[in-house]
Formats: sequence, C-alpha cells, structure tokens
Amino acid sequence: MKVLCATALISLVFTTIVFSLTGEEPVINVDFTKEQGEISKYIYGQFIEQMGKCIYGGIWAEMLDDRKFFYAVGSQESPWKVQGGGDVFRVTMDEKNPYVGKWTPVLSLGKGGGPIQNIQHGNLAFVAGKEYVGRVVLKADGEVSQVYVIVTEGAAGKTSRIVATFKPSAQYAKHDFRFTAAESTVDGELSIGLKEKGKVFVGAVSLMPADNIHRMRADTLSLIKQLNSPVYRWPGGNFVSGYNWKDAIGDPDKRAPRKNPAWEGIEHNDFGIDEFMTFCRLANTEPLVVVNSGQGDVQLALDELEYCNGSPDSRWGKVRAENGHREPYNVKWWGIGNEMYGDWQLGHMPVEQYVKKHNEFAEKMRAMDASIKLIAVGNVGRWDEVILSECAEHMDYLSEHFYVGRKPNLAEDVVQARDEVRRIVGAVRKYHETIPALKGKQIPIALDEYNYWHGPQIYGQGGVRFQLRDGLGIALALHEMFRNNDILYMANMAQTVNVLGAIKTTKTHAAFDTVALPLVMYRNDFGSVRVKAEAAWPLDAVASLSEDRKTAYIGIVNASTEPVTASIKTAGMEKVTKVRRLVMTGPNENSYNEPGKPPTVTIREDNLPDWTGSVTLDKLSLTVFSLGHE
Repeated sequence: MKVLCATALISLVFTTIVFSLTGEEPVINVDFTKEQGEISKYIYGQFIEQMGKCIYGGIWAEMLDDRKFFYAVGSQESPWKVQGGGDVFRVTMDEKNPYVGKWTPVLSLGKGGGPIQNIQHGNLAFVAGKEYVGRVVLKADGEVSQVYVIVTEGAAGKTSRIVATFKPSAQYAKHDFRFTAAESTVDGELSIGLKEKGKVFVGAVSLMPADNIHRMRADTLSLIKQLNSPVYRWPGGNFVSGYNWKDAIGDPDKRAPRKNPAWEGIEHNDFGIDEFMTFCRLANTEPLVVVNSGQGDVQLALDELEYCNGSPDSRWGKVRAENGHREPYNVKWWGIGNEMYGDWQLGHMPVEQYVKKHNEFAEKMRAMDASIKLIAVGNVGRWDEVILSECAEHMDYLSEHFYVGRKPNLAEDVVQARDEVRRIVGAVRKYHETIPALKGKQIPIALDEYNYWHGPQIYGQGGVRFQLRDGLGIALALHEMFRNNDILYMANMAQTVNVLGAIKTTKTHAAFDTVALPLVMYRNDFGSVRVKAEAAWPLDAVASLSEDRKTAYIGIVNASTEPVTASIKTAGMEKVTKVRRLVMTGPNENSYNEPGKPPTVTIREDNLPDWTGSVTLDKLSLTVFSLGHE
C-alpha cells in the first residue's frame, strides 16, 4: 500500500484559519512534518454511578423497582400494591426471620374458592412477541396448594393470564418462570397470589427480558460497545462515600437493599463489584474502581483491593472464588475517594486532615499491590495546592471535575466545556511550576467527571436531555484535551446512561444522545499522534496521524449557523487518493434524539471522489476527514 510520505505524516500542525477581508474563503493550513505527542486513549473514558436510572433502569435489565421489598407492600412508597383484602386476604411484613433485608411480605388467605388474591407490581413495559424470564423465592407456612404468577398486558381493555404456578415448601426455594408477551403495553402488571387458603412468604422476585446479557440490557449494551470507551469509573461519585462494597457480593437475592446514601431512591445491591467486572468484560473496557475514603476506612479499601486482585488463596480472593470468580480481576486503576473537598460529601473533612487519610490509603494499598495506579481527589485552588504539596509521592494522577450549564447565547454556550478544560489544565500546569514537591515530577490530570448539566430531568434523577449544541460543546472540549495531551491523560464523561450521559433509555428502547456522537467519531475514527492546531472562530480544528502514520485525520467544528467553505492547505503530503468523511449535525442547535424514534442528530458517512482541499462544512457540525493513499 502506498502511504503518505514520512515527512508528510509526522504531524498535523494546528490549523490556522484566516477569514479574508476580501471575502475569500478561510484557509486551513496543515503541516505533516511536526508531531505533538500521543493522544491518550483514556480521554474517551466513561463514568457510571448508582444514581437515578444510570444502572438500574438503564444498564441493568431488571424490570421491577423494588424486587426485595425495601418498602412495605401496600405502603405509599412501594410499587407493590395489594389486590384483594378485607378479612379474607391480608399482607403483613415478617420482621422476625426475613429472607433478606428488614422484612419479608407474608400473603395470608383465610379461605379459598374465590378469585386469586395477590400483590401486584405495575408500570411494566412488555413488547408483543418478546420473551421474559423471572423468578420468585417462596416459602409456605403449612399447606399451600398453589402460588400463582399472573401477567397483565394490553393498552386498552387489559387482559390477565396465569404464566406460572408453584407449590412452595416449608423452606425458601427459588422458582423460575418464563413467558412471551401477547400484547404490547407500557402499563403492564406482574402479580403473585393465592386462590386457596394458606400462608406464603415471598422472599424476592425478579423479572427481565429473556435477551438480557448477564442480566444487562441488550439494547443498552449494544450502544455501550459502539461507544467503545477504554475505561469506566465506578461506583462514584457521591455514592461511593457511603457505600460498602461488601453489601453487593454473593447471591443477589440475599443482598439486602439499602437507602441510597447520596441520591434518591434505594440501592438494590444487585450491581456490585462482580457485576461491574462482568460489565467491563462485556464492554471490552478497563475498570477504574473508586474506594470509599468518606465514611469508609482503609481496611474496607484493602479488602476490596484483595477481593479484586488477590490470589484465590488470599482471604478475600477466596471469597471472590467462592462467588464464582476464581481468577483475579487485576484492576489497575484505583481512585481514592470522590470530591472530598465538598461539604456535600459524606465524610468530608478539611484538606489538612484529609491528606493524612489519603496518604494512609495510598501507602497501604501500594504495599498490598505495587502495580496499581492511584488517582487522588483534586479541585483547583487551595485543595489542589495542599494535596499536591503533601501527597505528591502518594499519587499517580490528579482527579478534576467540572459540569457546565446552559447559556442562551450559542457562541458562549458551546465553548463552556472547552474553557473549563483550559482553566483546569492552566491551573495544574502552574502548580507544576510553583509547588516544590512537584519539581522534576509530573502528575497528569484524570478529568474523571465532566459534562453539560441543565434542563428538566426527563430520564429520572439527573436524566437531562441534550441538544446538538451540547454535542458540539463536547467536541470542542475533546479538541482542547487533544491539545493538552502532555498533561491530560484521562477523562470520564458522566454518567454514560440516563444520568446526563451519552445514552438515553426508555423501558423498551435505547439511543445515543448528542454528547455521545463526538466520542464515537473520535474514538473510532481519529489517530493517536497529535498535531499542533489552532483555529479562528467559528471554526475549530484538530488533526492527527494513525500510529502507523498511514492515515491522516482532520477534525473541524463549525459552530456557526451557516455552512462555511474553507480551503485546507496541506504541506508535505503526497497526493491523497482516499477520503472518508464523517459529519455530525442536525436541523438546528436545539435538535435532540429520543429513544424509540428516528434520530435527528446523526453521523453521516461518505467517501469523497477526490481531494481538492476545498471543503464545505455543514452548519452546526463536526466533520472528521480521513485521508490516505492506496
């Protein structure tokens, strides 16, 4: 294969765009002779947390909201309602010997022969012809002839049918069931009940689509694979500072639900450390585990590290093996705490006190496993100054976070994330120049939470909808990350699914939101060797080379509301014979995508017949050109 010559493909210089006063089209100058270092793949990272519908209702396939009965059945908070009643049918909560958690519902029917009396969970979505699987954990007190599992479907004129019957024993046992939906509905029901006299304990219930992949939603997981993120941060976020990872290992049905320590709702403990590792394997990504340095102590972190990386003969490695995961997970990336500078954080303390806690965690975790990489809590200002002065020998990377809202003016809005990257990078560069503890040392940035955050919560807590303008803003932020590749090593967009997030879901559909599209384009169609670039507004351009220097890439944001024709001048390049073009755009700056409907903000792909260097950039667009030779 003929390739671009060596001098032509060493680097793509920062593009310089000049708008001529004579009305001539702007010129983009690209020089392929000067490389500017490597763009870390880890800037395409993601972050997930037990918040809103990120995991439960997004990644996780469970359809029931309270399958282990955190709330008392029939209470205002519970999704489970009592169908029947009076003196004949009663539902009580057994607190003396619960199957899991605080209590277990007990269904008691005083006499038989009438209609089935039951507890019912509503607001379920079924798709006609789709198969579903479930299980129910039951125990009988005395003689019980049958327990009935009933499904109710249909949009208008609902129909109910029995999908399973079980005869429970005097000991708790799991009973599986399966059915195919006869009708589509978004308001379906699952009921568990009795027809004959008796008493039965319902320990736990589960219902999922049969196409789940290790209990994760197939549609969401498909998009996650396309996103192709190289690293995922978990489990927080504010959540981690009140989280005990030991609550979420072992039999999922025996993991007690808890009140979410940081956010609304309950934590089911169905998605724990083992499920996160399975998720990472399915997504072909690396795990970044954050330990609890808020309310947690160093022993909790050491136990978690040993559970993940210890041999099957170690104390917690043995527990992992007993839970079905004999081989160590070999987790490389570890974050020590989250936003401990904030008074909203559980376990928050002054920085002078926290540095001692951080250093203790780091010393003991490294003593257990010297191969790990540690990310310390950072925040531009005095917190960073103290952390970098006192913890420089006890950290490998510095965490930084930002979120930006909405500004009415389009030009001001789309540059917000870019400017936050500039602010953080500029500050950290200054610290390296002025803090004595950093002399001769560099601690790169891990921007492990960032995104836009504005608007109504359409997709649950934090579930805001993004527009095309937000996607362009993320593209500009990525450009700034590219330009600072010498000090910005990792970035993790919050929070992948529904909570902010690159993917949005309903109960039955999943779709890329606009902020996902620049990540998809650059992660899969951009080189790792950066070139210097600079652009004049409203264009912003970056460029790169593939690792083998056989393909050149140019990415350009046109943030204006009009198409722009530009002339790209390339120095040191042989004749280009292959041109692939990707364009992200939509009808207007407020265009958005919605699960279950055709997208309005899309990525268009085509091949140009030749390369003249004159290009027309769509309005409100990100365009990525791939240039090569046959």
